[in-house]
Amino acid sequence: MSALDPWGPEASFFHTATKNVRFWSREEAARHASKRARRPAFQKRYPGAPRIDLPPPRDGDFGRVAMARRTWRRFSKSPVTVEELSTILGLSAGVQKWVRLGNSEAPLKTSPSGGVCHPIELYVVARDVQGLGPGLYHYAADRHALERLRGRTSEQRIRAYLPRSGYFARASALVLLTTVFERQLWRYPYSRAYRAALVEVGHIGQTFCLAATSLGLAPFSVMGLADSVIERDLGIDGITESVLYAAGVGCPPAGAEWAPLPRGRLSVRDNPRLRSR
Repeated sequence: MSALDPWGPEASFFHTATKNVRFWSREEAARHASKRARRPAFQKRYPGAPRIDLPPPRDGDFGRVAMARRTWRRFSKSPVTVEELSTILGLSAGVQKWVRLGNSEAPLKTSPSGGVCHPIELYVVARDVQGLGPGLYHYAADRHALERLRGRTSEQRIRAYLPRSGYFARASALVLLTTVFERQLWRYPYSRAYRAALVEVGHIGQTFCLAATSLGLAPFSVMGLADSVIERDLGIDGITESVLYAAGVGCPPAGAEWAPLPRGRLSVRDNPRLRSR
């Protein structure tokens, strides 16, 4: 782990210790849940503190997209188009502008990046995208182009990437998000910079899901990854460049407002505090 030596043993240990974990089956998770104490509350309260009720959020295009964003686990057989995939990639990770910094230029994207390092790279596993051949691609963010790395990829291989989440393999495309640590190490010699990689991959993942939602598509994001399996297929070493996150997109099933489960439905209710009163 000498590649991360400038950040000391704490970053190296965390990076290594959280890779290639064994994910529980549904039965194992249920057994664990039965042994746990009562679930912690989802919100914090300050009893006795004066409370000021806020007006509901303003309506608008962004508000409707933000409220419509959900994780989907079922998809139709209709493919996402290459134009739709292009829009999602361009809005979530494409270089929008260049800014002059001394003797060089740095990219500006829709998500913030500490020190303008932009360490995150995107790889597209295209399974069924209309207008794009199946295969593994690298997204060249500056050129807004896909670089083909290998040929046809199977649904079975995508399932291997996502242990216990194989239902996502039926989506049109899976996007693997990696970080190139050298870009941050060059600027920040202290271990806190490792946090920036985790935060920034989350920025891009959420923008990805919002962009897909705005197109009427069915996005998802997932952290349960078979790290080394993915990294071998990408041809990266898992140290100087490592996979951290994945997102994907498909078309929603016909007539479904939301398909959050591999099968069945969830019962939901609105929070009246965030709706017009």
